[in-house]
Amino acid sequence: MNFAAKLIRWQQLHGRHNLPWQNTRDPYAVWLSEIMLQQTQVATVVPYYLRFLQCYPDIDSLALAPLDEVLALWSGLGYYARGRNLHQAAQMIVSQHGGEFPRDVAAIQQLPGIGRSTAAAIAVFAYGEHCAILDGNVKRVFARCFGIDGYPGEKNTETLLWHKAEQLLPKKETKGEIETYTQALMDLGATVCTRSKPQCTACPLQTDCIAFKERRVDQLPTPKPRKPLPQKETVLLLLLQHGEILLEKRPPTGIWGGLWCLPEMPLAENAAAYCMRQFGLKVQPLPELPPLDHSFTHFKLRIHPRPLQVVAHTPAARQNGAIWLAFEDALGAAIPTPVRRLLLPLNNNKNVK
Repeated sequence: MNFAAKLIRWQQLHGRHNLPWQNTRDPYAVWLSEIMLQQTQVATVVPYYLRFLQCYPDIDSLALAPLDEVLALWSGLGYYARGRNLHQAAQMIVSQHGGEFPRDVAAIQQLPGIGRSTAAAIAVFAYGEHCAILDGNVKRVFARCFGIDGYPGEKNTETLLWHKAEQLLPKKETKGEIETYTQALMDLGATVCTRSKPQCTACPLQTDCIAFKERRVDQLPTPKPRKPLPQKETVLLLLLQHGEILLEKRPPTGIWGGLWCLPEMPLAENAAAYCMRQFGLKVQPLPELPPLDHSFTHFKLRIHPRPLQVVAHTPAARQNGAIWLAFEDALGAAIPTPVRRLLLPLNNNKNVK
């Protein structure tokens, strides 16, 4: 049996068959699952996927939805650019494709947030197109099985992996094989050929795997060259009054783009002076909270939360781009995960005024 045949047979016997986005040809449902699964594990995605489909069952309903509502539903899933891109793509499909998800792989790849591998996966599962995928799990399988050295994110290595992906596709003649093969690659990387503690004894490719033969499974794929992540610090203000908290809308791009967030202040600023200047609010400090650390892809952020009680508004008080919300409403809004972590204890504290 060749590479593809072994994987297809394995998937039929041992692969995943009951995920909520399987057994459908609906390109919208396939697209949604592929976007949510980018850099996020299946167990985390499933409840978000089901809630999202219940709220927005088709492209039209998503395109018509306010971005705030979409991001609120996405809140906690992380990588919020995916939610913004999904919403923008739905609007493009309605305006440029008459509400019909495009069939052509090149057209799919033109939609925001969709790269070559994601476009191929959508085309395979929605339309049965004969396309190669190369997500992180597949790169790991190929690097180990064929002993491919070099960091997969480096251009030459990635080009070699794409060539291998195209070369290994099953023949076009047999109906349904491309879907099973593609799912097999995903399942094998996610459940057997895992990043740590791979289950090599359960792998259908064990007898062919160069990394296994050479005892280099823990060395492949070649890890990304380590660079220490820069550390940044900021202050987030928890401005409290009458059981409500002030949230500001973030700019549409950048960190937490388009989300509602606690007002941010430079570390060296005086909180009372800043609140008066920015919002026309007189404040008193409340008991301090410990710093909160949060990691992004490219840097680490240490957040210094500053709880402040609002005691008066000046006549010139303004909150342009900001809203006062009750804690329960704030927790239901499109807020970043660190903000949610800061608000939850306050919401449970009945003495907050």
